[in-house]
Amino acid sequence: MPFPVFDRTYLKLKPLAERVHDMGLPQIINLDDSTPPFAHPDLPRLAQRIAAAHRQGGQVILMMGAHMLKVGLSRFIIDLMERGIITHVAMNGAGPIHDFELALVGASTESVARYIQAGQFGLWADTGRINDAIVAGAKDGVGLGEAVGRVIEAEKFPHSDLSVLAAGYRLGIPVTVHVGIGYDIIHEHPNCDGAALGQTSYHDFLIIAHTVSKLQGGVMLNFGTAVMGPEVYLKALAMARNVAHQRGEKINQFTTAVFDLLDLGEVDIHTEAPKDDPRYYYRPYKTILVRTVQDGGESFYFRGDHRATFPALYRGVLGELE
Repeated sequence: MPFPVFDRTYLKLKPLAERVHDMGLPQIINLDDSTPPFAHPDLPRLAQRIAAAHRQGGQVILMMGAHMLKVGLSRFIIDLMERGIITHVAMNGAGPIHDFELALVGASTESVARYIQAGQFGLWADTGRINDAIVAGAKDGVGLGEAVGRVIEAEKFPHSDLSVLAAGYRLGIPVTVHVGIGYDIIHEHPNCDGAALGQTSYHDFLIIAHTVSKLQGGVMLNFGTAVMGPEVYLKALAMARNVAHQRGEKINQFTTAVFDLLDLGEVDIHTEAPKDDPRYYYRPYKTILVRTVQDGGESFYFRGDHRATFPALYRGVLGELE
């Protein structure tokens, strides 16, 4: 059927300079800043697992929602990448948007309530440059994360030191981006190329599948992503184990950890909740904490604000390594 489609040529884009930003440089946390306290009896054990994986040259994967950038944790992530501790960062589609804007103008995040009323939400010309980077990446056969990171690094954006994507490109560490079409503001833009978006993000999926194939003895951290993180990890692990089994190998001894705000209540996080329990449908619980580690791995759950939990983990890992 020839269903009508929206004509994007009528859209009016405005420069980022006209947008009111909800976060900026004052919200970026420095490594030596005081952060909210966080304590959990399992946190030292997780720090030990990360330190051990690092010493053995193993994988330490950080799967993260964009909120990690919005609350100012870029410097902590980049420092762990520079130390060679984090070996792979996986973001959802919003991640590169906030990363790009922070690097370009030192600010990010708009009020949905404010701008949706005027039909301006997400329609900022500067941010749309990400689409051009993705098209170029598709032509060059690279992933979405690398395509955006190399633009930030090559053009030396004013605040490129805050860019996780640029750090990945500079350091040769994969920063992959896993999108859902229609989820992100750059998909509104007239220059969005769905084919290039799909090609580069799928390339990134194959990159993380390769990383997961080397997860034995490593650690997978899931910070604040309730859908992308567990789902991409699950499919990547299925592919990796399929090949490993054919070779007579196993990927079963590794550590996973979920950091989120949801109160799981009094429950054994190592046992799957029944289907009549709403917690059954919380993917990080059943996928990351139970199903994928039930044949030899271990898992942890930490509830708290990322501004408290990630710096606490960061300092715990450095303490173990020192």
